[in-house]
Amino acid sequence: MTTKFPLFVVALLSLAACATAPVQEMSDARQALRSAEAAGAVERSPDAFSTAQRLLRDAQMNLEAGAYENARRLAVDAHDAAIRAREQAARETTIRATSPASP
Repeated sequence: MTTKFPLFVVALLSLAACATAPVQEMSDARQALRSAEAAGAVERSPDAFSTAQRLLRDAQMNLEAGAYENARRLAVDAHDAAIRAREQAARETTIRATSPASP
């Protein structure tokens, strides 16, 4: 009995963690989108930036519907897409800065 109790507590805490709203993930995704926007992703990597925005909107809708696991997954995907958009924008900025001017 004493060995089963700690396992029960761990299982219960794991379930509780899954049932909570993905506040941190949503915040991380929003911050990554702001960073991508500041890096010029709206102009330099619009497709990747739009994907990140769409994923964050979908995450927000799932959050409001109480589908926390879907919201968490979508928020993480939005964060990753925003990071890709920011990196793509940075590469594009570097390429433009190092390219010779057209005559």
